[in-house]
Amino acid sequence: MKTTMAVAIAATIILSLSAPAAVAQMSVPAKFGDTTKGKTLVDADGMTLYTFDRDNTLGKSACNGKCAVNWPPFTASPDAKTTGDWTVIVRDDGSRQWAYKGKPLYKWMDDHKPGDVDGDGRNNVWHIASP
Repeated sequence: MKTTMAVAIAATIILSLSAPAAVAQMSVPAKFGDTTKGKTLVDADGMTLYTFDRDNTLGKSACNGKCAVNWPPFTASPDAKTTGDWTVIVRDDGSRQWAYKGKPLYKWMDDHKPGDVDGDGRNNVWHIASP
């Protein structure tokens, strides 16, 4: 009985120690895609992701309200976890958004197909998110 109990405890410890490794292997929320402006970060559908120069506070979005209608945040699911250069920030409205190297990521409402980069350079403050 003691041997069975010891094996069960050992198995539980091994499984609990391996859990963080599984989290660390989680896939990143975006990938690198090719556009007419070179490599950029794109979402799972291939849509270009952007950064906003007015996001001056690391890990905080300055694009809210009407701005967020035109520039939809690259949303993170409630169970999304930080991994490597990818972090999850909490927006003013309580929703969650992905950030890359501390810069919140957005889409542009007028990009309609994968590879579109129509938002790049808008108002001199929006830029494709480069790897």
